[in-house]
Amino acid sequence: MKAHERLLRYVSFDTQSKEDSNQTPSTEKQFKLGQELKKELLELGLKKVVLDESCYLYGFLPATKGMKNKKALGLIAHMDTAPSFSGENVKPQIIEGYNGKDVLLKGSGELLTVSDFPDLKEHVGKTLITTDGTTLLGADDKAGVAEIFTAIEEIILEKSPHGDIWVGITPDEEIGMGASKFNYDYFKADFAYTLDGDYEGELAYENFNAASAVFKVCGKNVHPGSAKNIMVNAASIASEIQSMMPRFDVPECTEGREGFIMLCEISGDVNEAKLEYILRDHDMSKFEDRKKLCINICEYINNKYTEGTVELIIEDSYLNMLKVMEQHMDIVELGKEAIKSIGLEFKCSPIRGGTDGATLTNNGLPCPNLGTGGYAFHGPYEHITVEGMKNSVEIAKYIISNMPTA
Repeated sequence: MKAHERLLRYVSFDTQSKEDSNQTPSTEKQFKLGQELKKELLELGLKKVVLDESCYLYGFLPATKGMKNKKALGLIAHMDTAPSFSGENVKPQIIEGYNGKDVLLKGSGELLTVSDFPDLKEHVGKTLITTDGTTLLGADDKAGVAEIFTAIEEIILEKSPHGDIWVGITPDEEIGMGASKFNYDYFKADFAYTLDGDYEGELAYENFNAASAVFKVCGKNVHPGSAKNIMVNAASIASEIQSMMPRFDVPECTEGREGFIMLCEISGDVNEAKLEYILRDHDMSKFEDRKKLCINICEYINNKYTEGTVELIIEDSYLNMLKVMEQHMDIVELGKEAIKSIGLEFKCSPIRGGTDGATLTNNGLPCPNLGTGGYAFHGPYEHITVEGMKNSVEIAKYIISNMPTA
């Protein structure tokens, strides 16, 4: 089965994860795809196939004869899709011989425009897969799953020599919890790659440091006619907190290694209010400064009003993998060779987001991130090409065939 055929099958499963869940997986529906993927790994002939109680799927392909001396490779992707936009009843549009023009998303009537997504210029003549505008596509990261499974299937059919290969499919990556219950004792890889990036030809080994910051504001609600020196308006204080955040350190004004503080949600009334932020920066010092700013704002508000007016909760989500990966540049070089081997230009840029690979790397499993050929993730403009997926499969196969000696 070809990679894009697998993708079109996988996107029929709604696997959105859910913020603020106290269970793993955050949504039970992820198990439905997990069971299908488990069945598929068994049909491919993998050993030690397990779908555990937390919806982590593992499989093992033993080394071929004479290849036991190779380092064990891990290939990792995630099955969940982002909670930011609907992943239910996905209706992909398949456009053969794409003409390079704006694409009508027939479900919503909106346009996937070349001006907003200039990568489309590179896909002229290819088979483009888009959404219909009413859901996300789910290529993030069902494309990665499809590409791993297809690469495994092809190397088995082609009887290509290889060392031990481990496959890992995680839940809840989109809410920053994809590696939280990863079983390192079971998954015996020496190094790994996540297939969870953008364009084919990309390899990334640097990502944001990330944290969440939640301000909870407690007000005092009395009749406005007799409110002087008594009322504490939580909604007004929430607006005051937001006014103290840096105006231009936001996603819509930053790029590259520029960090940001993003207000994700604000709610409330006179009695109580809540602001939810995410903090991001590649530089650890600047990352800590962003957390300190939030602490200073909280202290200022409590001093201005009364102690306890604002409660601040800061939680780290994941850390930059760069410092660890700099000790394992042979893995980066192997990925670079794989990309160049099929005639693609090697592209390496810092991830403006997170990946399971960041946590895995910082926990001792070096794991840079390979592109899947997808674009505009997490929304109705998500798209991918059949040719891009095929390239990603070939990159994975090259890595499998050129595993380093232990």
